Amino acid sequence: MDLLFFLNVISAFLLTGVIWTIQIVHYPSFHYIDKMSFTNFHHFHERRIAIIVMPLMLIELTTSTALYINNMSSIVFALNLLIVVLIWCSTFFIQVPIHSILSQKKDKKLIEKLVNTNWIRTFLWSMRMLLIIDEIIT
Repeated sequence: MDLLFFLNVISAFLLTGVIWTIQIVHYPSFHYIDKMSFTNFHHFHERRIAIIVMPLMLIELTTSTALYINNMSSIVFALNLLIVVLIWCSTFFIQVPIHSILSQKKDKKLIEKLVNTNWIRTFLWSMRMLLIIDEIIT
């Protein structure tokens, strides 16, 4: 397994684990933070989760792009890159704007919207990981 593919595999597995933890535990827990503490909690969440997620997402994007460029005839690497692009689109066009509002105030409907729309990324990262597992096995 070459280094690019290895890093892509690692990012797929780690990000899939992180997104499931966020989806099942972390985002729903936003409901249990009192209004007075919520903005401080949310800022803490944004700073700390970025330390974990942003380097992995950059590795994921870089390696997915490089794997596609090096193997343009591979449908697997084309799908892999497409999934990554869709994850970035969901992140920056859906979840980031919601977080931007939540960083100013607690809003129960927006928390629900965050949980519900985050299923997009949860599904996509899970599909990416399964695609990568299939590539490893075959």
